[in-house]
Amino acid sequence: MDPFVSTRSLAKSYGRSPALAGVDLDLGVGITGLLGPNGAGKTTLLRILATSLAPTSGEVRLLGDDPSTAAGRLAVRRRLGYVPQELGLYDSFSAFDFVDYVAILKEHVDRRARHDEVRRVLDEVDLGDVRSKRIRKLSGGMKRRVTLAQALLGDPALLVLDEPTVGLDPEQRLRFRQLISRHADHRCVVLSTHMTEDVEALCDRVVVLDRGSVAFDGTPPALAGLAAGRVWVDDRPDPGAVVSWRTGEGRHRMVGDPPADAELLAPTVQDGYLLLNGGVPEEAVA
Repeated sequence: MDPFVSTRSLAKSYGRSPALAGVDLDLGVGITGLLGPNGAGKTTLLRILATSLAPTSGEVRLLGDDPSTAAGRLAVRRRLGYVPQELGLYDSFSAFDFVDYVAILKEHVDRRARHDEVRRVLDEVDLGDVRSKRIRKLSGGMKRRVTLAQALLGDPALLVLDEPTVGLDPEQRLRFRQLISRHADHRCVVLSTHMTEDVEALCDRVVVLDRGSVAFDGTPPALAGLAAGRVWVDDRPDPGAVVSWRTGEGRHRMVGDPPADAELLAPTVQDGYLLLNGGVPEEAVA
């Protein structure tokens, strides 16, 4: 089967500042998590995959079409769902009216069928009971779910999500995971996140960007494996650790080069990412 997303030597510059520098990717069915520090090029890559931004050079094919042509972009957008980092909602619209407006833009022309579809996606994101409420009166998490609802219109083959869990409480994030995992069996989902636990829980593949290039491309267990034998715990911090923090139990979890008698721990995706990223916590670079 041909990949849903294929890029070759993909590059994007803003003036003299490169944002992407030769990205090669082939993505198929499943959920791919995109990690990387601020400025690594994650949002630029997702905007290109969402056809809202053209690359400076290189090639990209989405769902078998070339988005560099008008006909290709239209064909992709008919099968695309996109949640941008900036929500872009209209505060005076109700949740129903906003999703209905997007459905019209997506060429859902039959009014009755369109309204059925709008109700379906709002129910999927647990907003059916507030669909008549104006967006300005919704919480931040509800607004984020409105954008997810519009992305699900028409059962898209490619779902591009930029920081989709920002503003969601733990229960809402769990529901998001359940929702996305239900749909991953037959579509390509690409999501950018600063939550390594979301990658560990959701994704069958993870791509780490660093300064516009792919620094890692593999499974979450493989990323965690980069820290195998390099995570330990002690009662005191080790000044030689790449990164360390005090746990709720009062001990210090450390990543780096442990002493010979260290009490080693099983590594996580976050541990592997921290080593790959030079020890800078994701929250510090978000």
